[in-house]
Amino acid sequence: MDSVTVTAGVPGKIAAPPSLAELATRNLTDAILSGDFLPGERLVEERLCDQLGISRPPLREALKVLEHSGLVVQIPRRGAIVTPLTQHDVYEIVTLRNDLEPMAMRLAFPKLAPERLARCHRAIARMEEVAEFGNEAAMTRAGFEFHIAVVGLAGHRRLEDTYRSMAMQLQLCMAMNNKARRGIEDLHGNLDRHRRMLRVIETGTLDDAIDELEAHGHQTFLVDVVDQLDGATPESTAWLERLRHA
Repeated sequence: MDSVTVTAGVPGKIAAPPSLAELATRNLTDAILSGDFLPGERLVEERLCDQLGISRPPLREALKVLEHSGLVVQIPRRGAIVTPLTQHDVYEIVTLRNDLEPMAMRLAFPKLAPERLARCHRAIARMEEVAEFGNEAAMTRAGFEFHIAVVGLAGHRRLEDTYRSMAMQLQLCMAMNNKARRGIEDLHGNLDRHRRMLRVIETGTLDDAIDELEAHGHQTFLVDVVDQLDGATPESTAWLERLRHA
């Protein structure tokens, strides 16, 4: 019977280069998660075609992908916009986050599970990689995964699922916050904040961990960026006033 010899070192199939639509999807995702486009901001096709150097068909294909992922919505007679968040949306998202993370700490302490801490360290390692490349959008994604890992310290699946259900909205808030902090810190400064949080959680008390969560700097964008969003309500206005005078 004849045999077939496979020569060592023979390369595999050559991967096809990304299409224009795929490249446009990556670029637009990075721009949105870097905070370059605010929630509710219109994505003007003609301008984006000029900026990306592509025609309308691949751009529209990219916008459909982003719509499916939840980053973009299509508005009749207006076109594509970044998924909108109102001031009241931000109020609900941030206040819920501010309750869920401390709740996770109360459930996780006093004995933190080593395998859950290892997940937090893996998330920090990913943030370290991203900081070296200077990619703000990737840092937003990596930062979110770190916070999911912190919530995961509780070992409470429904709590983690609740937090993850706000994934896209939280990342949009994180992107606005990272943009608001550009004058305060670079990506390495962002990384250091998260390293410090993990260090406090590992070595401090429950009260120390909750204090660190409160002082984390995730609400910087509430000082002025949130004013650029529509949809204020009496509840969100009163909440923002209390924060700004605290």
